[in-house]
Amino acid sequence: MISSVLIANRGEIARRIIRTARELGVRTIAVYSEADTNAPFVLEADAAILIGPAPAKESYLDPKKILAAAKQMGAEAIHPGYGFLSENADFAQSVTDAGLVWIGPPPSAIRAMGLKDAAKKVMIEAGVPTTPGYLGEDQSVERLTAEAGKIGFPVLIKAVAGGGGKGMRKVDRAEDFEAALGSCRREAAASFGDDRVLLEKYVTRPRHIEVQVFGDQHGNVVHLFERDCSLQRRHQKVIEEAPAPGMDEATRQAVCAAAVKAAQAVGYVGAGTVEFIADASEGLRADRIWFMEMNTRLQVEHPVTEMVTGQDLVEWQLLVASGEPLPLEQDEITLDGWAMEARLYAENPATGFLPSTGKLKHFRLPEGDVRVDSAVEEGGEVTPFYDPMIAKLIAHGADREDAAQRLAEACALVEVWPVKTNAAFLVKCASHPDFVDGAVDTGFIEARLDELVERSFSDEPVMAAIGWRLDSFLEAEARRDPWESAPSKLLGFRMNGNRAPMRLPMSADGKAMPLRVALIGGGTDDWSWDIRHESGETFDEVNRLPTTYGKGPIQVFEGGDVQTFDFEAQVGGAGEGAASDGAILSPMPGKIVSVAVEAGQAVSKGQTLLTLEAMKMEHALAAPFDGVVAELSAMAGGQVSEGVVLARLEAQS
Repeated sequence: MISSVLIANRGEIARRIIRTARELGVRTIAVYSEADTNAPFVLEADAAILIGPAPAKESYLDPKKILAAAKQMGAEAIHPGYGFLSENADFAQSVTDAGLVWIGPPPSAIRAMGLKDAAKKVMIEAGVPTTPGYLGEDQSVERLTAEAGKIGFPVLIKAVAGGGGKGMRKVDRAEDFEAALGSCRREAAASFGDDRVLLEKYVTRPRHIEVQVFGDQHGNVVHLFERDCSLQRRHQKVIEEAPAPGMDEATRQAVCAAAVKAAQAVGYVGAGTVEFIADASEGLRADRIWFMEMNTRLQVEHPVTEMVTGQDLVEWQLLVASGEPLPLEQDEITLDGWAMEARLYAENPATGFLPSTGKLKHFRLPEGDVRVDSAVEEGGEVTPFYDPMIAKLIAHGADREDAAQRLAEACALVEVWPVKTNAAFLVKCASHPDFVDGAVDTGFIEARLDELVERSFSDEPVMAAIGWRLDSFLEAEARRDPWESAPSKLLGFRMNGNRAPMRLPMSADGKAMPLRVALIGGGTDDWSWDIRHESGETFDEVNRLPTTYGKGPIQVFEGGDVQTFDFEAQVGGAGEGAASDGAILSPMPGKIVSVAVEAGQAVSKGQTLLTLEAMKMEHALAAPFDGVVAELSAMAGGQVSEGVVLARLEAQS
């Protein structure tokens, strides 16, 4: 068994590897950037070494720094995790050339599967069915445009070196193709250093099916069944599950056999995932499932496979890298129940899923019968430098309905503030009747986006906030002389009578919420209250929902979302009015990758003004109305913080 491993990664996957390595008695070494100095994975590793500043290109994506750290710390092996350098064949080769153990597939397999066009050619030769499209060397705009026309719209543009949902664009109309191609190429160049693309026919009712495969150094390859990752947004997975809903045994055997054949074709060793796209217009059928790509690494969603098979895939990785045969043969691997995983992102669904950064002043994740793989802890910070995923919630149930219910309940217990998360969005996804029924394809979220992102609260958060604040008033009252000034003086003290009704100035998320409160009772131990809207509506009960509270605003958590209540009426939130006065504000910290307009230029509503990149994603900022660019301070390549005025429009008269 390997004695020590350097983890060339960060966050949740680094903690995951540390956990299994510790159980096996393997020493762990963490590398970290300046932004991650106090991160949990750094503190949990047996040793840690600083490798550079916050930007990934200067730390986690620098092969020389990783190798130097491994040599300095006496590591025997390197585990790349997923993302960063995990699918970099040159890096894998440099690790083995340095006399270290590479915990991953051979560099030749990474190269064979690393470029989507070359991988498809290999699969065609191996007899694995592939999606119709264009894989040619001619990357001119003219040729790609012509090929897209031949394939027929909609088409999918995919970065040849892409992965993780990056460098992908669906194009519905020929007139939009060139702009989408440019955006895809920029993102691909920034993420992978390669702007080449391929084209595929876009399947109108697609399902994303993938198969977990594992090979050893003795020529054995097995599968650990399939996962369904169809619930996506912008080609990024949101909820994954195993097994795939609607998959009959004959189709399962065909797809899993194709995945094993794909792995064998490239001499695969270690953990890998063969991804397929399925045309689900007539249900899942073996003749309508095509090879899409292979991820030559451990996947983010590997926990759902672990939950339904009872196997530790990181343990398998360490065993295989140590030269041992696979722990189980194919007929010894069985399915048990159903598992689902939700990705908790630091993002705000109410603002188009823009990334959210900052200090985690309050951070609570569910406990009990749900597995939680977290990258952060309370008091930590979410920075703009890396992927916005901060945790994964994994639920296991006897069947699919049971697993979905457990997952929804777990997501509803998430409490995060002031950083925004997609927890409430996940609750609505996992509990949506269509999802529970298994009616899932890659367009599921887009078709129901408005209802999934809509913020909705019961009266309970309002009552919880008021209850906490009134409790503080009454506690102060019990300790004071009735003639003394106290916080409860606002509650209308009257000689020999009940408290007079009062108007309680209150705001919820910056919007005024006027209420009237009357206290009933004459002693300090038996106070009760009658609370009603100024409209006259009465609330009878106060439920103690989870809160953060003190002298200032009170945050109340419900269903994965949070409302902030203040007892001084505040109308209007940060950034309100930007659209009306023409100010185009930076919605997040990031880098300006392109500016599409000039000062003095006339623009139309919806026209892209500039593109901002943060957390490895591009975000286009559009004109809120027809007008003229009166001011332009944004420059391509510049770094900006949240709330900065990038441009200002004047309405056309």
